[in-house]
Amino acid sequence: MLLNKSNSKKIIFKVRIADTSWKRLRGLMFENQALFDYALVFNLPRESVLQATIHMLFVFFPIDVVFLDKNRKVVDVIKSLLPFTPSCSPKKPAKFLIELPAGKANGIKEGDELDWHED
Repeated sequence: MLLNKSNSKKIIFKVRIADTSWKRLRGLMFENQALFDYALVFNLPRESVLQATIHMLFVFFPIDVVFLDKNRKVVDVIKSLLPFTPSCSPKKPAKFLIELPAGKANGIKEGDELDWHED
């Protein structure tokens, strides 16, 4: 479950962790939108703007993206990132990023603290 600890609201129940190089590389490429009912959490090797930069190549539907620092505090929220966007970077360095179905980041703002566990 993905939880906004700042307001105690549950964001989404299913969580998957991109915890290998292959999972981080693949992300949501070629995913079926009907099956994307979860948060995909990336634990990046280090906190950075460059390492947290993503692309939407071969992702065929819009998503929300939440970038967090090493303390799991939100540093940027991108809503409805469009398919095939070549590059998207956070405003500040991020250690984690979370890809969500479009609309699920509503109510999440910079400074919020998020927490999760894989189901």
